[in-house]
Amino acid sequence: MRARNVAVLLTVAVGVYLVLLAGRAVALIRDGSVPAVVLGLGVLVLPVLGVWLVAATWRSGARIQRLARRLEDEGGLPDVSDLPRRPSGRVDREAADDWFARRRAELEADPQDWRRWYRLAHAYDVAGDRRRARATMRRAIELEAADR
Repeated sequence: MRARNVAVLLTVAVGVYLVLLAGRAVALIRDGSVPAVVLGLGVLVLPVLGVWLVAATWRSGARIQRLARRLEDEGGLPDVSDLPRRPSGRVDREAADDWFARRRAELEADPQDWRRWYRLAHAYDVAGDRRRARATMRRAIELEAADR
């Protein structure tokens, strides 16, 4: 629940920033001079992009949370609590690589199972590869949606 509270707080902060930015864009447009209007229109694009990015991020988070709940109900949620950790709290690199290799082998046995894609995405995250974790999680979401 703590992570969700932080996400809500950050979303509110971004929302306030976007409203203020939109206000500046409108003020520039109202100025009436050609350079100010062009700049105002350019600045107005930023809040629109910001709203789209925030909405897409929340939508993705909700989908991932749905998959996590479903896996938890099935008893298949990945558990890394037994992996050795560094003093910083991060999983030991060697242990993370080994855990990743096992998740990868599971996926290769059944590449159409969204659960295995979810666990591989989690393994990428534990290994510190966030870009691949996001891409793999998107694949898990696609397969789960087709499964429903």
